[in-house]
Amino acid sequence: MALLTGITKGGASWTPTFVEAIDPESCIGCGRCFKSCSRTVLAPTEIEDEENDTISMVMDVADADDCIGCAGCAVACPKDCFTFAPMEV
Repeated sequence: MALLTGITKGGASWTPTFVEAIDPESCIGCGRCFKSCSRTVLAPTEIEDEENDTISMVMDVADADDCIGCAGCAVACPKDCFTFAPMEV
């Protein structure tokens, strides 16, 4: 299994990891990840809690195919909600 690998400007080898999922149980809907993503990979979505009759906002992966593997969203996230994986080539 070969993984997609890039080169940094300084010549170091780098294996990007791409967003796979966001844990809706951990997400507090603060939007920091959304603001940090320049590729519109993420979007807010509503979660309905029928038990308490409330609606809350959390983030969701809207366009995973547009992710460039920078992990800026994970750096911005205060709750460690993201799951990432490298891409096989």
